[in-house]
Amino acid sequence: MGDDYVKVRVQLEQMRSFGEDAEKEEEEEEEEGADAEEQQQLPGSSPPHAPVSPDPSSVTIAGSDASSTSVTCKQRGKSRSRPGRDDKNSCGKHLQDLSLHGSAAHAGKNLNRLGHERTLHIRGTGKILQGKSETNGNYVSIHPSKNIPEVKLANKRRPVTVDTAKAKTSLEALKISIKQLKWKEFPLGRRAACDIYWHGVSFHDNENIVSGQVNKFPGMIEMLRKINMSRAVRTMQELFPEEYDFYPRSWILPEEYQQFSTQIRMVKENDATVNPTFIVKPDGGSQGDGIYLIRDPSDLKLMAGSQAKQGVVQEYIHKPLLIDKLKFDIRLYVLIKSLEPLEIYIAKEGLTRFCTEPYQEPSQKNLSHVFMHLTNYSLNVHSGNFVHSDSQNTGSKRTLSSVLYRLAAKGVDIKKVWSDIIALVIKTVIAVVPELKVYYQAEIPPGKPGPTCFQILGFDILLMKNLKPVLLEVNSNPSMRIEHEQEVAPGVYEYVPSPVDKEVKVGVIRDTLRLMDPKHENLSNQTPRAAGFEHGEEIPLEAEIQERSPDEAALPSLCLKQVYPKYTKQFNYLRLVERIASLFIRFLGVKGNMRLGPTAFRTFIRTCKLSNSNFTMASVDILYIDITRRWSGSTPDSREAGMGLQAFVEAFFHLAARRFKSLPMREQVASLLDLCEAQLEPQSGAEDRRSVSCSRALPRANKTQSLGLTNPQLNSPTPLRRAASQDYRLHQRLKPRSLRANVEN
Repeated sequence: MGDDYVKVRVQLEQMRSFGEDAEKEEEEEEEEGADAEEQQQLPGSSPPHAPVSPDPSSVTIAGSDASSTSVTCKQRGKSRSRPGRDDKNSCGKHLQDLSLHGSAAHAGKNLNRLGHERTLHIRGTGKILQGKSETNGNYVSIHPSKNIPEVKLANKRRPVTVDTAKAKTSLEALKISIKQLKWKEFPLGRRAACDIYWHGVSFHDNENIVSGQVNKFPGMIEMLRKINMSRAVRTMQELFPEEYDFYPRSWILPEEYQQFSTQIRMVKENDATVNPTFIVKPDGGSQGDGIYLIRDPSDLKLMAGSQAKQGVVQEYIHKPLLIDKLKFDIRLYVLIKSLEPLEIYIAKEGLTRFCTEPYQEPSQKNLSHVFMHLTNYSLNVHSGNFVHSDSQNTGSKRTLSSVLYRLAAKGVDIKKVWSDIIALVIKTVIAVVPELKVYYQAEIPPGKPGPTCFQILGFDILLMKNLKPVLLEVNSNPSMRIEHEQEVAPGVYEYVPSPVDKEVKVGVIRDTLRLMDPKHENLSNQTPRAAGFEHGEEIPLEAEIQERSPDEAALPSLCLKQVYPKYTKQFNYLRLVERIASLFIRFLGVKGNMRLGPTAFRTFIRTCKLSNSNFTMASVDILYIDITRRWSGSTPDSREAGMGLQAFVEAFFHLAARRFKSLPMREQVASLLDLCEAQLEPQSGAEDRRSVSCSRALPRANKTQSLGLTNPQLNSPTPLRRAASQDYRLHQRLKPRSLRANVEN
């Protein structure tokens, strides 16, 4: 049986600039095609090993001018009759989907005059075919010329979409960053899903996000309040007092007022010459609001009307490092890219905020001089001595690098200062991660669709006179405004551009977006690693950068420096509380819950075989009631009944002390963790371990292994499970100063 051939001659009008038309067509597709199917059918999404099957609608002819291109459509059939109108229309319909590709209109003309070789570009595969391609009985025949070599043109990448509707004060810096990256902004939101959602306050700014990435973690605001932050660091100080000596001694108000008052009275009775100063900070305060200095507990303002004021009182650092006789602090921007695996980046450039009155050590006369003692920009900007400067190394707000260069000129070991700051940041993040994981699993339980998260934090750090860094606080919503207030007339203020802020903050936002680029995420997920991150191994960002588009290649190098997991070796042993949090999450039971009920606590004790004749289940119930009651009294605003993570950690410490009385506290906790994880290990084969995936979705095999030593307890091999404890014992023999010296710049 023979085949019929229908020869169709197509006259195609010359296209002056295919690139512009293609871009316009792509934008129209994004605006009109808001359904999920179109979103998923992105260029390059076809399987890498799929057979080439060019649907006519996805076949394009390379070349800008094809006025005399002959295309033959072959229709196989058993009938020898003439093809009807339907056949012609069918063939013509396929030809309508053919489009011309070329590098430029003028280049296309020149190439065609010389007889440019025709090629087929199969969308979604990145492959260029020549001549005859046959699939399902259809083929396209092209008459090539052998004079000109083939010109291969890559598909233009779909721009990353960013929803900026909730960006608030960071909007201007965000707009500049998106423009530099040549991404697509949606300032009023979008019906279809965006790749990235930028929130100005919290994770809950938009409640309807089920995919993409959000620049806030659930629970971060609550976790970084003064009280919760102090409790988290205090827990780490109990386990590692020498490693966490960078945080001033703190008392929680009002519950620890009596303890604070008694201790200060005893200090003064022992030495009458000692008269320490303390700084009082409200729990939810910001921008210096409500902060004041005291020298006697009786000066505390404990009540606000009929309600007790929640806050902390801390030792005041009375010997800070001075420049130009002024006290200053450092605002350092830190990116938490993911919680599991933990990835931390530090901005290489930061800000320094100066007081506006020469510093004097605190006395009863100058305690109220806020422009002398408090470095908050929002306070000092209203001082008559505040200096707005376009220079990065003068004025009341300067870049961190300008200050470090000035210190280096005086012989200060800047590398050690920077290493100590890196250590402070990593240790602080390790302290807050356990609670963040509990918040995350409550907000987006395993199996529930939801976005992944990242967040920029603002670390406020003070350098003491001996150059030791001290953590003042961590801000969950650091100001990303690139303008500053300026008095243009008496009592009239307006925002004017701030070159220093723009230099630092635009770089931080832009490079955060680059690190969170979905293209880079997808590339990393397509090639799962055979094992998790090794000690000290750095995530290979260079591989990602090699995949950048020409637009990205024109950007400056990343201003964000990865510090974890790069320095896993030095700090991984500190993650004991995170292992306790994993046990806590496992026994929570109900998805979305953040508190452990009495039955779940008994199940934990029974499963880990922690009860015996000396510690019966009745004793377990008494322990649960006692600790839960005490913590519920200290957190009156808690919405749920039961045992929270901090209460569970206290109970775990108590159980460890009972079980391993002869060991130091750290070894007690590490030994009890090993015991619990060994009891839970046999169950891992029968049921899946609950996990908190707080960042990119990892392949199952890779996810378990990528936890490495960060969370090795429930379904890891015994040697890996115990590695964290061995790591801890190794570091216990090291002096803290030697440890800090090992942190590279």
